[in-house]
Amino acid sequence: MRLCRFNDDRLGLVQGEEVLDVSSALQVLPACTYPLPRHDPLIAHLDAVCAAVRKLADNPGRLARHPLASIKLLSPVANPGKVVAAPVNYLKHLQEAREDKGIHHQNQVGEIQRVGMFLKATSSVEGPSGPLTIARPDRRNDHEIELVAVIGKSGRNIAKADALGYVAGYCIGLDMTVRGPEERSMRKSPDGYTVLGPWFTTADEIEDVQNLDLVIHVNGEVRQRANTRDLVLDLGDLIAFASSFYTLHPGDVLMTGTPEGVSQVYPGDRMTAEITGLGRMDVQIAGSAK
Repeated sequence: MRLCRFNDDRLGLVQGEEVLDVSSALQVLPACTYPLPRHDPLIAHLDAVCAAVRKLADNPGRLARHPLASIKLLSPVANPGKVVAAPVNYLKHLQEAREDKGIHHQNQVGEIQRVGMFLKATSSVEGPSGPLTIARPDRRNDHEIELVAVIGKSGRNIAKADALGYVAGYCIGLDMTVRGPEERSMRKSPDGYTVLGPWFTTADEIEDVQNLDLVIHVNGEVRQRANTRDLVLDLGDLIAFASSFYTLHPGDVLMTGTPEGVSQVYPGDRMTAEITGLGRMDVQIAGSAK
């Protein structure tokens, strides 16, 4: 199933080039009171929501339909408790990061097994309809396409053998990055610098998460192309690694790392990111922040 958030927080079922408005399925979610939960309620109750969506889809004539191209796509996860990201998790990207001073900026670039993972601010999460504003026009700002896994249930110290059972689904991610001397988490957390979309694809739709092609075009030119089989730490390893430090909760977002080919983007550029089975999202770069 492919679910999207669109326009004014509507819930949509993506079918080809159309979106069916299934927002009434959200009525199965329990009411939240203060203090609010640390997880995303939709992801925590995904099975119930999907069951309600299937029931609605059995009578599609009663549902409002929208052309996919006509709606504003929001982040498919509304309330991630945390965004956990994997640095230099493709060998060729590790190589280029060490060789290109525009990337490493005199910072030591270590292997993921040694330097570990990092957190991005949840305030940086946006959908693809944008446009995305360059946060620091005085710096180099790069695109980084990544496979994103959305955690479906809580767990700590998860074994690799069990890890994929904790995944609710997947989406495409852009880990936008300001280059400079600061820590990764600061340079990767400006508003809008975690682009998720175009929709949420449930885990059962993806047969082999370790064999997905990734590609990003900027203004029609291929900048990054790889396959998830090239990951240094695969998704199971990453979930086990992350959960050895943090309890993972439903709706937590895990960005699995970017391949080689990261490069600078400028105001007016258009990025087109695709991953096998997860669709395609177009992101326009706007002008710089005031």
